[in-house]
Amino acid sequence: MPWAAALYWSFQFQPDRSAHVATPAKPTRKSPPTKSPALRSQGVKEELCTLVLQGGGALGAYQAGVYQAMDAHGLRPHWVAGVSIGAINAAIIAGNPPERRVARLREFWDSVSAQQRFINIPKSFGTEAREMLNESRAAASAALGVQGFFTPRVPPAPFQMRGTIAALSYYDTTPLQGTLERLIDFDLINTNDPRYKVRLSVGAVNVTTGNFRYFDSTDPQRHGPIGPRHIMASGALPPGFPPVEVDGEFYWDGGLVSNTPLQYVIDQPRAHDMLVLQVDLFATRGQMPRNLSEVAEREKDIRFASRTRLNTDVAAAQQKISAAAHRLAAKLPPALAHDPDLAELLATGSPYAVTILHLIHRSKHYETQSKDYEFSRQTMQEHWSAGQAAIETSLASPRWATRSRAPAGITVLDLTPAKNVKLKESK
Repeated sequence: MPWAAALYWSFQFQPDRSAHVATPAKPTRKSPPTKSPALRSQGVKEELCTLVLQGGGALGAYQAGVYQAMDAHGLRPHWVAGVSIGAINAAIIAGNPPERRVARLREFWDSVSAQQRFINIPKSFGTEAREMLNESRAAASAALGVQGFFTPRVPPAPFQMRGTIAALSYYDTTPLQGTLERLIDFDLINTNDPRYKVRLSVGAVNVTTGNFRYFDSTDPQRHGPIGPRHIMASGALPPGFPPVEVDGEFYWDGGLVSNTPLQYVIDQPRAHDMLVLQVDLFATRGQMPRNLSEVAEREKDIRFASRTRLNTDVAAAQQKISAAAHRLAAKLPPALAHDPDLAELLATGSPYAVTILHLIHRSKHYETQSKDYEFSRQTMQEHWSAGQAAIETSLASPRWATRSRAPAGITVLDLTPAKNVKLKESK
């Protein structure tokens, strides 16, 4: 039976602790990042490029593929914002010069998938076989950890001393700190030199207050220079990962409150039109579940994707109010030009246009509720390739080529084909 063969291969897994990616030289600044070439659409003048990266664990390889395709087209971000795995990808991008970013992303994703280099099963084995193989790979990650990322606690958390960090999570993320320090030049992230600086923002939630907070490289006076622990805090999803201490406060994964930093990006003052590439790892839309496994997957999709739609809708509404306020201000007599009510309306948004290119990872029919911790090499490469394809498809779309500055202040484009939506096979 095909599924039995898949199960057989899954149990051949032996973690290769010796497998690792060669340690590179510390990233250095070779040359200032060049300005993003036009990739202009007719009717669109210069705009700043911002990359917004959602959380989603192992699915984050999709974002790395998106960035590789962006880089190939010369589309380089001035600002990168992320949550959870999106924060890790964002820090690797902002913390390396342009010519090294793709290589560093590849090194990270090759490293975390190095333990599970399974023999690929033929497509003829069917969906059930691949589902079973993926589930067994995810189980291996859960049982044995992921190289350079996290390891299981020994003894497990329930047997650790109460009140210690070790008692608060199933895994130890100390390996991640070493990985971040090896792959990221934090001096580059914190530089004030505009020739090199790419703004970095990562979100986390305070464990004791429940307040959401962004660590932003343009505001070091609030939290000091950005370092590995700020990135780790953004990805500290409980109860798997422990809270991370930053400036005497403990933080968990920002995805507990908002899994996308879109609203934060839109709310920041700006003096230019902005192109936002919003890369989501969970799709809001999906099919009706047919069993408990699909219920768990669908619940996870909704939980981590629903706020994306809300943030987009709120941002669009604010931009429309701002545009209307500026039009109204131009019609009012001079005596009302400094009216405080008018000033408050004008402050609700920005007169500059925002275009959101929405890129959504849409699960394959064999992916299950464990897709965000299935760190196999095969699946990682599939996610990476899907991200590349999403950019290529979007930039080839006539709607991209003919887009113009949004008259109401904001435009949302999802140019990936509907055929990518997951379709469960009948059984």
